[in-house]
Amino acid sequence: MSDRIRAALEPVAAELRGSLTYGQDLAPIAWFRVGGPAEALFQPADEADLARFLSVLPADVPVTVIGLGSNLLIRDGGLDGVVVRLSMRGFGAVTLEDGLVTVGAATPDKRFSEEMARADIEGFAFYNGIPGGIGGALRMNAGANGAETRDRLVSVRAIGRDGQVHTLSAEDMGHTYRHSAAPADLIFVSATYRAEPGDHDAIRAAMREVTEHRERAQPIREKTGGSTFKNPEGARAWELIDHAGCRGLVIGDAQVSEKHCNFLINRGAASAHDLELLGETVRARVLETSQVRLSWEIKRLGRWTPGTEITEFLGR
Repeated sequence: MSDRIRAALEPVAAELRGSLTYGQDLAPIAWFRVGGPAEALFQPADEADLARFLSVLPADVPVTVIGLGSNLLIRDGGLDGVVVRLSMRGFGAVTLEDGLVTVGAATPDKRFSEEMARADIEGFAFYNGIPGGIGGALRMNAGANGAETRDRLVSVRAIGRDGQVHTLSAEDMGHTYRHSAAPADLIFVSATYRAEPGDHDAIRAAMREVTEHRERAQPIREKTGGSTFKNPEGARAWELIDHAGCRGLVIGDAQVSEKHCNFLINRGAASAHDLELLGETVRARVLETSQVRLSWEIKRLGRWTPGTEITEFLGR
């Protein structure tokens, strides 16, 4: 398909100001440090550049958006179609005006939290503990420490596959636990939140609490992808995993964290296959011991290499 992508973009190639590469290795940008290449990778210069690119890309060419790569497992066979990655330069602005804050989708959650603290704006300390970007937070209603993305969200700006701009209200986003009902083919470029003044010392204290909890409880210095499975209603994923005897479980060079068993770790030489097989083994054992079907929180994308397909719950 890469030849088709090249042919479709050739008439506008001189207009595009961003970076377009083919066969780009994606493992270096994923926190797990695994995964195959992108058929094509486009890093737009700004919103207008992204809109122009999408307007000429054939509608049946798959488009995948990758942010900071923290909540992501890219399979070893790589990704077909185009991967879009937004840059801080083009999509990282943060502006405060009239009781609202607008933030670019490429802004890291932690950086946004820090900027709000400097401005004495409350309600965003929880982002200090989420290792992702605003775009991903919008897509999955990211949350921590009792707060979620939807709590102060006003609207989201997005670009559709036809290159047109869309504005979605908080209600349009349809946020529930770790989920958004927004159309999957929209690429979020910015979000606007309510900006409510707060006490400086209280904001900083809340941020420290988030940071200290994360450092104490999570394997943040490992090659990991964050929380692996969603908490089932009325239960905690890590407790179910522990009860199933999976703490420290190893497949290949992938391991269930000893520190927090809802985290998978690449010990150095794991493949994406190792990590996904480990995850499905955990799901199968939890199903067997607790009759609970854990749902992946980490997004798994791309193709398996031939002969390495993995069945959910190992077919149980």
